[in-house]
Amino acid sequence: MQIATSLMELMGLRYKSHPWHGVEIGEKAPEIVTAYIEMVPTDTVKYEVDKATGYLRIDRPQRYSSMVPALYGFIPQTFCGDEVAALSLMKTGRENIQGDGDPLDICILTEKVISHGDILVSAIPIGGLRMIDNSNADDKIIAVLENDLIYGDFKNIEDLPTLVIERIKHYFLTYKDMPGLDKRNAEITHVYDAEEARDLIVRSMKDYNRKFENLSRLISGY
Repeated sequence: MQIATSLMELMGLRYKSHPWHGVEIGEKAPEIVTAYIEMVPTDTVKYEVDKATGYLRIDRPQRYSSMVPALYGFIPQTFCGDEVAALSLMKTGRENIQGDGDPLDICILTEKVISHGDILVSAIPIGGLRMIDNSNADDKIIAVLENDLIYGDFKNIEDLPTLVIERIKHYFLTYKDMPGLDKRNAEITHVYDAEEARDLIVRSMKDYNRKFENLSRLISGY
């Protein structure tokens, strides 16, 4: 075990860790999580991590003038699978919802201007949006940057001004729309609190461990 751990530490010095699989979610998760940031509010193109390489790549230019109203990325070592889908099924009363097969998305509010993505931050989940996109559970955790001067003391989503929540909702309901084509089949069914957000994160951690069990064994050396 010690040899395997030392080997992984040395590999980390030579090679960049994959932001989904090689970055720890954090010892205090789900209360405080590490998040990988793909996009910031000044971005005019949509960046997304390439799952095969871990590098940030351009997914597409933004089709409209709206920009993401918060830091946006995902929580490492999470996966939206059966556990995540089960919560959506239970809360919506619908059928045939499945996880979208991606890491859990997160939006992080801060009063600071952060000029680029491809960074790691510590965030405190305060709630979330239950989003269903073509029958896929595509939740968006809403969090605040740890120790932020304005948002850092917020504990629950009800602490946020309604306008902030509406801006985030509007972005995610419109950012994939293309002029001249029908709108995609996406909706936000619920805005939920910090307790439910933490539950969802735990579920996504379980989904990840189940999906990538062999990878976890390889990394940990057992």
